[in-house]
Amino acid sequence: MRYSDYLNAVSFHHKTVSYNVLAPKIDPSAPKVDKRLDITLQQSLALIGPYCYTRIMDQVKAVVPLAAYLILFQILILRHPIDSALMLGGGLVAVIVGLAIFMEGLNTGLMPFGTIIGDNLPKKASMTVVLIIIGMLGVGVTFAEPAIGALQAFGSSVDVNSAPYLYELLNNWTLPLVLMVGAGVGLAAILGTVRFVRGWSLKPMIYCALVPVMILTGYAWLDPNLRSVLGLAWDCGAVTTGPVTVPLVLSLGIGIANAAGKGQSSLSGFGVVTLASLFPILAVLILAIFMSLTVTPDEIREAAQLASDAVAVVPTVWDQTPLIEIVIGVRAILPLVLFLMFVLFIVLRSKLPNRMVTFYGLTLSIVGMCIFNVGLTYGLGAIGSQTGSVLPAAFMELPISQFSPIYPELVGICIVIVFAFLMGFGATLAEPALNALGLTVQNLTNGAFKKSMLMYSVATGVAVGIALGIAKLVIGFDLMTVLIPLYLLGVFLTIFSTEEFVNVAWDSAGVTTGPVTVPLVLAMGLGLGSAVSAVEGFGILSLASICPILAVLTMGLGIQYLNRTKSSEKHTVTEALL
Repeated sequence: MRYSDYLNAVSFHHKTVSYNVLAPKIDPSAPKVDKRLDITLQQSLALIGPYCYTRIMDQVKAVVPLAAYLILFQILILRHPIDSALMLGGGLVAVIVGLAIFMEGLNTGLMPFGTIIGDNLPKKASMTVVLIIIGMLGVGVTFAEPAIGALQAFGSSVDVNSAPYLYELLNNWTLPLVLMVGAGVGLAAILGTVRFVRGWSLKPMIYCALVPVMILTGYAWLDPNLRSVLGLAWDCGAVTTGPVTVPLVLSLGIGIANAAGKGQSSLSGFGVVTLASLFPILAVLILAIFMSLTVTPDEIREAAQLASDAVAVVPTVWDQTPLIEIVIGVRAILPLVLFLMFVLFIVLRSKLPNRMVTFYGLTLSIVGMCIFNVGLTYGLGAIGSQTGSVLPAAFMELPISQFSPIYPELVGICIVIVFAFLMGFGATLAEPALNALGLTVQNLTNGAFKKSMLMYSVATGVAVGIALGIAKLVIGFDLMTVLIPLYLLGVFLTIFSTEEFVNVAWDSAGVTTGPVTVPLVLAMGLGLGSAVSAVEGFGILSLASICPILAVLTMGLGIQYLNRTKSSEKHTVTEALL
């Protein structure tokens, strides 16, 4: 059957009626009456109920399955009851509500700022002003990331005797640490912008960024005291690219790429997230080396001992939970909001469409961040730390578990690694940033690059990375002996991959570690590290970042090979017909 015959067969006769015929006639001379719509409270709830239900369920789907998985694994497999179950449940509810409110505020408040600034900044400001604003924005979004707060929260769990420099960074150098991480994100945003304007390829920038990172990593690895900082440094590259940084930086990058008109493809706006993952690693390593030149491990241990022996200072009400979490939430979002307002209204002199809706969204962002921080303390962080501390009971004797060791050593280790793999796979698929990236890539490529292909390949990569990170803690091998070869393999695959797949692959590493994954993995890693007497529990997130890069690059090379094969077959058939 011809396609035209098919259309005739399925078509039906219809008559077009103008809307003007159906619309009521209005008398222009009649006085205008402004009628307000009066609705009851019940009707209002009926209108906003489905909307709120959808937003809440999005976070329920992300948090509840993971929490249930951890709880059931701890009860059924590890045979250990849940401690403080009521408080933990309340914390998880706070995480769900906080994330739902925060994401709604992000979509209605922060995202419009990023979109408008990204579209108008190259048109209304000089390149110098553009670069300064983007650099400052990079610092601001770092402070606003929920994962940064989670990273700082675990500083007290580090043993000062075994890892003095790591202890010093997370306890006494917290502000310089966050500032250096922010500076790394800001520098990444600046270089990404220059790349868009100049039309540069991402590949050379990856190579150039990795060279100093590898050199400083080697320097720190040779120093026994600095070696404990490596896990934290490489993990910082993962925690900086979450639900705040990814949407703002990505929309800014794509907007500038479109305005500049220098991109070679629809995916040319990607790449900023990649650099925002690499430069924070470099920044933290520089800070750690500088700290090692200014203070000795003995001085750190002595200061920590004096602090522990000193008379305890009674904290103020603002230093106690849950008010401290609220203060941190306000400090994280409010400066970023004020800066974005300054750029939009003062520098660009632009108006904000739907101003009331946007301000409403900004308020929700602050409120949601505060609630999320409280839930992080009592919910995600608590369940992750609890499960991590009990995990070794599967293969070794623990004082807190009366059944330990529950399984033979080899079987128990395998159970723990499989548990980590499944948790990483499920947590990644639940990340809203990955879903957003998949939809963006699918839309930009007109469906050629399927959203499901990207999500499942990335989820598999993250699962493998987290399983490797858990194996590193359990077995006790050095992080760099695995991480560096994996990055070298990533560089090798990058050389033979197309620019489009390189952009997506290296950016996907940044969006996989969000507000759900990071607290769970960090808490679990530190709890497990403490239980097995590891020096530190960091490094899992860094492995969870490189493995999805390898997965997407491998998938891209496979797709390239299949496309070449199909093209060659078509060419052969055409020649045969001719």
